[in-house]
Amino acid sequence: MTRTRIKFCGFTRPGDVRLAIELGIDAVGFVFAVNSPRRLPLSQIDGMRAVVPPLVDVVALFMDASGSEVLDVVRTLRPTLLQFHGRESDAFCRGFGLPFMKTLAMGGGAQEPAAEAKRYPSAAAFLLDGHAPGEAGGRGQNFDWSTVPSLNRPVFLAGGLNTGNIAEAIRTVRPFAVDVASGIESAPGIKDGARMQQFVEEVRRADRNSVS
Repeated sequence: MTRTRIKFCGFTRPGDVRLAIELGIDAVGFVFAVNSPRRLPLSQIDGMRAVVPPLVDVVALFMDASGSEVLDVVRTLRPTLLQFHGRESDAFCRGFGLPFMKTLAMGGGAQEPAAEAKRYPSAAAFLLDGHAPGEAGGRGQNFDWSTVPSLNRPVFLAGGLNTGNIAEAIRTVRPFAVDVASGIESAPGIKDGARMQQFVEEVRRADRNSVS
């Protein structure tokens, strides 16, 4: 059976992290983009990191941050993966000694994703998100899943995913992982326990129904 990995992103409360991990997700994401309503203050990093056990990936999300800002987070959070949403270069992204994932915008005005991906030969994975270039993700915007190209890297599918459409998304794209924030929230950064549980259950059901 194919197993789709699950990343929940945009945590702001330790209790939400604990519940997500109990539900069996693979990765937790913390947002450090300046204009995001889910931005985690540096003063709260220690408390959030302390509740993440071994074997669960910790992802730090940035958008056009300075090198010093990224380093401050890396030193404090000790992430296992970096995620870049802006116009960062491949050299910048790989310059912190950690694997990174680059987001490719899939909204209106976006460049052809396969061509954009070639600018990031060092990327460990690509995240496809439903937003226009230069905009932050996490806004719950869908895109046409039939437009997902073959990128020869693990693909994280994001953009408007929720409990009602995640099964169809997995059937259509067969991504390595799915990434959700707003689809499991009652408000930005405030996770809804019932939605988190249902989302995980829907992913597992889709995996069981998939043809290997």
